[in-house]
Amino acid sequence: MDTKTPNLEQVPKLDQQLCFALYSTSLAMNKLYRKLLRKLGLTYSQYLVMMVLWEQNEQTVSALGERLFLDSATLTPLLKRMEQAELITRTRSPQDERQVIIALTPHGSELRNEGAKLPACVLNASGCDLEQVIRLQRELSVLRASLMNNA
Repeated sequence: MDTKTPNLEQVPKLDQQLCFALYSTSLAMNKLYRKLLRKLGLTYSQYLVMMVLWEQNEQTVSALGERLFLDSATLTPLLKRMEQAELITRTRSPQDERQVIIALTPHGSELRNEGAKLPACVLNASGCDLEQVIRLQRELSVLRASLMNNA
């Protein structure tokens, strides 16, 4: 990293910053999802957990955390609220008491059909075509990996 002090005219303005473009886009995406998820009774974080479980039910807390880039201190309270809402169950693994297995309840499984409709709504709201969204998702995944490697 170059530690030279930049000339103030060379410092990018807020709207030229990648971090701000990502941040403000994330805010807009969360606002859209908040509206879409209201009818499912889910928060965005809960929706992400549900998506992982809809792909493959019965995951350990650590596997969920790895997939969602969340630590257990963040994930555990979220999972407790989801259990209280009867979306998931949390049980100790019979093979290893230290591991907690997260599984969908029948109610959580039922939400899958409604949840499956959301990506099309988001695509429509984006104003992009499918190829643009796929390309953008791939580019962002590469960016995330690079940033995680250098964090």
